Amino acid sequence: MTSHASATVRATEIDVVSQLARFFPEATPVRIPIKLSHAAEPSKNGDGKGEAGAKAWIPLEETVIEFGTTREVLFLVKHRLEFADVVLVESRDGALRAEAWVVAAQYRPERTAIAARFLNNVPNWIVKS
Repeated sequence: MTSHASATVRATEIDVVSQLARFFPEATPVRIPIKLSHAAEPSKNGDGKGEAGAKAWIPLEETVIEFGTTREVLFLVKHRLEFADVVLVESRDGALRAEAWVVAAQYRPERTAIAARFLNNVPNWIVKS
């Protein structure tokens, strides 16, 4: 029974992401496990200016890209992300490592569906047949 209950929860979570995917007509189901990190606030040095070129990442969680386009990834998170937050998306095998910013969110009590757009072109991360 436990596997049936977890399968039901999983289907419900995918429904949340698929609702968001409706706004991205090119979205394709992909199921890619990722590590997600959030851009830390720039640190300040003695003169009150941030350190040039230094970007720190705070690990958030592991999740799964449920849908993707050539420019966006859609996934669920437990942590609250806001519009325009910058995240680092890394696949477990290292094939994908890209910065993206949150362009859409659908908030639910336990999880949030996120759409994030790559900051730079990421060639061939998703291949459609």
